[in-house]
Amino acid sequence: MERKICELKEKGCGGCPLLLTDYKEQLKQKRKYVQKLLGNYGKIQPVLGMEDPYHYRNKAISTFALGKGRQLISGIYARGTHFVLPVESCLLHHPRLDQAVDAVRRAAAACKYRPYDEDRRTGLIRHVLVRHSRLTDELLVVLVTASPVLPGARNFVKKVRELCPGVASIVQNINPRDTSAVLGFSEKVLCGRGFIVDELCGVRFRIAASSFFQVNPVQTEVLYRTAIDAARLDKSQSVLDAYCGVGTIGLAAAAHAGSVLGIERNSSAVKCAVQNARENHIGNARFENADATAAILKMAARKEHMDVVFMDPPRAGSTPEFLDAVTRLQPKQLVYISCNPQTQKRDLEILVKKGWQVRRIQPVDMFPHTEHVETVVRLQRKPT
Repeated sequence: MERKICELKEKGCGGCPLLLTDYKEQLKQKRKYVQKLLGNYGKIQPVLGMEDPYHYRNKAISTFALGKGRQLISGIYARGTHFVLPVESCLLHHPRLDQAVDAVRRAAAACKYRPYDEDRRTGLIRHVLVRHSRLTDELLVVLVTASPVLPGARNFVKKVRELCPGVASIVQNINPRDTSAVLGFSEKVLCGRGFIVDELCGVRFRIAASSFFQVNPVQTEVLYRTAIDAARLDKSQSVLDAYCGVGTIGLAAAAHAGSVLGIERNSSAVKCAVQNARENHIGNARFENADATAAILKMAARKEHMDVVFMDPPRAGSTPEFLDAVTRLQPKQLVYISCNPQTQKRDLEILVKKGWQVRRIQPVDMFPHTEHVETVVRLQRKPT
């Protein structure tokens, strides 16, 4: 397996650049990286890594193309190109993902589906996205097509489920656009419910084709527990979950807080968050569809109070306007979860100037064998 992965690396696979580096050494390198960026703000704790740093991904995307003998293949783009490297298995994927992709590839070949050619704009099937539930061991298969018409759809579904019985649902996603985005905006459920269910920190979540859900569930629980512990919750505090998405962090924190308010500008994500709260019988969490900065400014103007703010912005980081709004709200604790320590450093510079003190910096390794590292930073207001 390792030799095969290394062969892919030689051909241009950039998915796991640190695979041949000892895992303990990877963690040391990541801590050194965080130290370089954030060391001026305090001690950098040892990186929280995985006991078994393989087969952790619960999501895989495979792109279709024609290989030797014009046989249907699927895999990943070689780094910096649109040349597809065939991949049958990956050390980062949960093994069930590779089984499902293989089943889809074989079923598509049996149905004589042709891969989409970006240059000629011909063909039908573009990608397959597969998700796995650690809770139920079920699989969700999403076949991405360039056209809404899928000839022999029933036979395709039957064949996939024969080859991989763990597939609980199959969805056809239609993406006719000339774009690098994998998913389009419309879809059809070919079988099953169109989603699977997984669990994080004791809370269950529906995972559909386009749902945002962390790809490493083991380390996501480590990340969320670290953030919740940093907030020092004792079941009495009011918690604000900014950039809340489908409510994962806020709902995980709800059992430890007095109340939770999640704010998210994506309306479909807010609907999912409300549904997740209802299905988990969490009564002390509510969610608001709004721009976080504007909503927090209104709360501050009304003299509303929040004890703790969780913020988990995208890779681009936060904005000066948001950081100013949070400062005006005057929570006792601010827990900043970041997937990009570089933009977090920029934001911490702003927060420190506004009177915040960094109290703890904890890196978490969400993606072993890659160069990425996440950080949880706890801040408190300087005493006046």
